[in-house]
Order: sequence, then C-alpha cells, then structure tokens
Amino acid sequence: MDESVEAVSQYHTHSIPLDMEDIERDWDKPVADAGIAGKASVIVRVGMLDLGSGTGSFRVREMMHRIAFPLGVHVRADVNLTDIEASCTDGKARVTEVVDLPSTGVNTERIWLLEHFADWFNIKLGENSVYHAKPAVSQELVEQLGNPTAGKSVLRAAAEAKARKASEAHEAHTASLQTPVVPSPSQTTAPQSEGTQQENPDGQSQLQGETRSAKTPRSERKPLGQYAEHFDHIGLRPDADHGHRGVTLGQVHARLDLIEQRKPLYQPLFSGFASGVACASFVFLLGGGPFDMLGAFFGAFIGHWVRRRLFAHHLNQFFVTFVSVAIAALVCTGTLRLIGMVDPVALQHDTAYIGATLFVIPGFPLITGGLDMAKIDFPSGIQRLCYTMTIILMATFAGWMVAVIVHLNPQGFAPLGLNPWLNGALRCVAAFAGVWGFSVLFNSPQRMCMTAAFIGAITDTLRLTIVDFGVPTEAAAFIGALLSGLLASAWRSSVRRGLLPPYLGYPRICLTVPSIVIMVPGLYMYQAMFHLGQFDTLLALNWAFRAFMVIICLPIGLAMARVITDKSWRYDV
Repeated sequence: MDESVEAVSQYHTHSIPLDMEDIERDWDKPVADAGIAGKASVIVRVGMLDLGSGTGSFRVREMMHRIAFPLGVHVRADVNLTDIEASCTDGKARVTEVVDLPSTGVNTERIWLLEHFADWFNIKLGENSVYHAKPAVSQELVEQLGNPTAGKSVLRAAAEAKARKASEAHEAHTASLQTPVVPSPSQTTAPQSEGTQQENPDGQSQLQGETRSAKTPRSERKPLGQYAEHFDHIGLRPDADHGHRGVTLGQVHARLDLIEQRKPLYQPLFSGFASGVACASFVFLLGGGPFDMLGAFFGAFIGHWVRRRLFAHHLNQFFVTFVSVAIAALVCTGTLRLIGMVDPVALQHDTAYIGATLFVIPGFPLITGGLDMAKIDFPSGIQRLCYTMTIILMATFAGWMVAVIVHLNPQGFAPLGLNPWLNGALRCVAAFAGVWGFSVLFNSPQRMCMTAAFIGAITDTLRLTIVDFGVPTEAAAFIGALLSGLLASAWRSSVRRGLLPPYLGYPRICLTVPSIVIMVPGLYMYQAMFHLGQFDTLLALNWAFRAFMVIICLPIGLAMARVITDKSWRYDV
C-alpha cells in the first residue's frame, strides 16, 4: 500500500473516535451527567449498530429516541442506507455527529439485543421499559452478555447457574437460621404453612410442606435452548422497582462493545446447509420436483458457503454476489448432470439452477425499503430499493451468463400431479423449512427461527392455496404479508400479557421479514433477465412486471398490518 494512502487510512474511520477529549473526560461519570458529546456518542452508536443490522430508518430513529429520552436529549436524525447524520441538544449545548457504514447487511440477533439494551438503559436511568413488559428480562439479559459462561455450552452454563443459585440459597438459609426472627403482627394473625424454605430443581424458592403438583405458569418457564443462561432469573423474584441506579458512560459503551463484537451464531458450513434447505424448499413451493430440489440444495449449499468465506475477507458485495451465484448455478447444473448419468430424466430439469441462486435475493432491504416509504421516508426507502435492485441485477446477470455458457433453457417446472391434501401438507412443511433456513441466514437464534418458521408455514401455505382457487398472485402476496404482520403482532402481544414465556418476545421485523422472504418472486426476476438476454423483450417485460407487482404488495401488506396494530403507524404525528 502507498505510504500516503496508509497514513490517510489511519484517520479514515466510520465514526467519531471514543478517545476524543470531550468524551474521555466523562468516561467514568454517570452517563446522565456526561456532556453532550458523551451522550451523543451513545445515542448515535446505538443507531449505527441498529442500521448496520439491516433494519429500516424508522426503527433506527425510534431506537435513538428511546436512548435519548432518559438523557434529556433532543435528537434530529437523517438516516439513510449506510449513514446517519444526527444533531443532539440537551438545552445547553448542541453537537452534530455523522457516522457511515462501510457496507450493509442483516443481523436479526443484534436487532433483538439492541431492543433489550434500550430497556436496560432506560431502567438504569430510572425510566420504564418499553420493549418488554417484564423489566427484569432485559435487565438480566444485557448484564449477562459479559458473563464468561455465555461462550460455553448451554447445558454447562445452565448447570453452573443452578449450582451457583443453590449455593447462594443455602448461604442465605444458613444466615436466616442464625438470626432470630421476630414475627410481625400480620404474620401472627395469618395462617402459615409449615416447613422451611428450599431451592427446587427449577431454581424457584418454595416451602417443603408446599405441594409440588402446581404447574409453573407459562410466563415464568425458562428456556432450555439458546440463551438459557440469560433467563435463569425468571420466576425467582417479582419485578421490583429497580430504582435510579447510575451507570457510567464507559459501562454503557462496554455493553455496546459486547453487542457489536458478538460473532455470528452459525459457522459457514451450517449456514450453507440452511441455505440449501431454504432454496430446496423454495423450489418445491414453486412447483419443482425431487431432482430440482436436490440440485438446488447442493448449489445453494456450496454457493452460500463460498459467499460467507468471501465476506470474511470484506470483499465488495456485488462481486461476491456475482461469484456466489455463478458457483451455485454451476454446482446445481453439475449435480443434475451427474444424476443424469443414472437417470436421464434429470437432464431435463433446466430451471433448477434458478432455485439454487435464490439465497442472494435481498429480501430484508427490499421489505424495509418499502416500509420506510410507507413512513414517508423516501430518501432511505429509495436507497434501499436501489441497493436491492443492484444486487438482483448482479445475481440475475450471473445466472444468465451460466445459462448461456452451459446451454440451459429454463421453461418452468413440470406439474407434479400430487393429491391436493398431500400437496397442502408438503407445502406447509416446505414453507416451515424454507423460512427456518432464511432465518438462519439472517443470524436469528434458533427459537426466533422456529417462531418465524411457524408464522411462515401458515401464511405461505394459505397464499399458495388461495392462488390455486383463482386468487391473483399479487393479491395472494398482499394477504400473506398482511397475515404475517398480524400474527407477529399477536405473538408479541401474547408475550407481553404473559400468555407466552418472556424469552419468546422478539421484534416484529425479525419475524415478519423472514416469513415473507419466501414469497419474493425470485423465479420471475431470473426469468425476466434470461429472456432479456435472449432479446425477447415482450416476455422479459411480462416477467419483470409480474415480479414488480408481487414485490410492491409484500411491504404494503406488512404496512397495513402495522397500521391496524400499532398507533404510531396509524396516525401521522
């Protein structure tokens, strides 16, 4: 590297450094007492992390306002695809900070953790929680992020947590026996159950003489899977008034460091497997058969594995998209050619390569761009849609080049002729598996993947069924997206009301977008590019406009669901 370029690169950062003098001098102060520069560093950094996770600009602004409110700071922010310009004032001083991201991506786990972080931050500054009805959930989850047991296996972490709690309970019980207890008047008049207090295997305190037959309420049950160690506190004590407990500026940034530096949940190999499952399921929902699904599985498996490996080197997104799509299409075609040596029927499945490349379709920015425009944020929405179209252009161009080189002629999938009831059942299974796979690609924890897959299995099966009954594809996409939004809102409401365990409370966008990504008409887009490459403009325009109509119906359906269930969307304020 040239010396001048190397020297400049030392100052070319994507945010204001935290070692600035006006921030450093407040590092050990309570964040509420820090200067405007220190407060703005927290507000803008939270917005930057949320934006880098792939969420829309309206959610980024909302998150920044949730952080600014307890600090007494007013924020005016312009949020685009990869940059934020925010002016912050506390009534005495004003500062403007600009941050920009080198690239964009999707990380639903980070979106989820930042929601809990915002509640933790508000509770620490004496305000109420917003995201979760039980403040202790966010409080403990964020504080456990720095726990060294977080990197261990769930079973080991859970065992250590139980042993630690049992030891603490034993010490407390021993101390209570050594201290004389004077009963209060209310204790002497009320009937008491006999027995001493002990810790049960679930970590809850109960009396020995109390019956064990009573079931634990669903709202207080603990998870057994991922993040189990973060929820060991559930049911141990009621949500108490946490009081105004100070937290320093340095401690806040330390928590944000833990969130920012978390490694992806899944290794490239497992992520590639999930991509293969998602694309194979997608192919079945499009009408493909076993040969098509097999070719799509191996193509998407290898293609996404290569994509993850290339992204690890921070290569350009558009270059990585082109390479990974080309490899996926070639692997799919090669797989079918090998199977064709045994069964020549496999050689006729030329459309399967399209299914193998659908893992690159940027469904998240496509949907969030539409939602931004629904919130009248056209600059951010247009940028996201342009980014989406550019990725799709690179992907379809790579797929067309492979089709021309190896002489493919995609004419669609042949009808399978399945019994309607069997077909409906298989569609439900395929939709569940497909949404699960795409959720893994978005870095969702497994419980979040399963929740989104449950919603997607219902909505996509319904969408395809009503299409069979003559409903236009575009209207069916709108109905499916609307139902996905309503089900996600109902799920969040059930968690807040205690009908579902608190560890199942996920942001709506982390459930709705994966559940409708499988509705994105990737096949139409690839067909449009293929026919355009053959200079068959009429067919190309036909496929392109069909894709366009479905695409605009998906975010409209989600936006309608938010208008129905969310007052902040229902009114312009």
